[in-house]
Amino acid sequence: MKIGIIGSGIVGQVLGKAFLAEGHEVTIGTRNINKEEVVKWKSENPTGAIGSFTEAAAFGDLLVLATGGSVTEEAIKLAGTDHFNGKVVIDATNPIAAAPPVNGVLQFFTGPNESFMERLQVLLPAAKLVKAFNSIGNAFMYKPNFPGGVPTMFIAGNDEGAKKTVTSILTSFGWETEDMGKAEAARAIEPLCILWCIPGFLNNQWRHAFKLLKA
Repeated sequence: MKIGIIGSGIVGQVLGKAFLAEGHEVTIGTRNINKEEVVKWKSENPTGAIGSFTEAAAFGDLLVLATGGSVTEEAIKLAGTDHFNGKVVIDATNPIAAAPPVNGVLQFFTGPNESFMERLQVLLPAAKLVKAFNSIGNAFMYKPNFPGGVPTMFIAGNDEGAKKTVTSILTSFGWETEDMGKAEAARAIEPLCILWCIPGFLNNQWRHAFKLLKA
């Protein structure tokens, strides 16, 4: 597939490299194509492309939102909302507020009875958003290897076909997938980011993932 990634930070870079490794074409969208880390990513991944948010969004048959939560809506508007219409969009964002963690607990700018993905779905009504990759550190997004076995990625979204597409991608990336239902389920999935980060902030322990056990 042609993958357009909106966001050139470490998450966008890691996922871009992973998609290339799986044989996809990738364009990473950025505000500044001359940014040092973006130039470095291109030199290390010569088959990948770098462009503006608009170019990445227009290029991709499947899009990935990999921006910081506070700038995601602006990035989408810069990319052009029409470029998202009808496409599967992996939402890897988290609504992390600018305030520092309190006793290791991140603060969100969303409330308990809403999710950021639901806001984005309103902004992009013709897109097929699927929440994924938001509850794991970038070091383990591709081919995670834990002694406890294959970790679980929780996803949610309103389009069943889109979730099947994302599940196939997650399988190729080395994950097992648990579909938690419609967009409202992102209200439970997004706070997993908070939970995942607590051991890191408190004990500098960042090498873990979630696993759903079934009887």
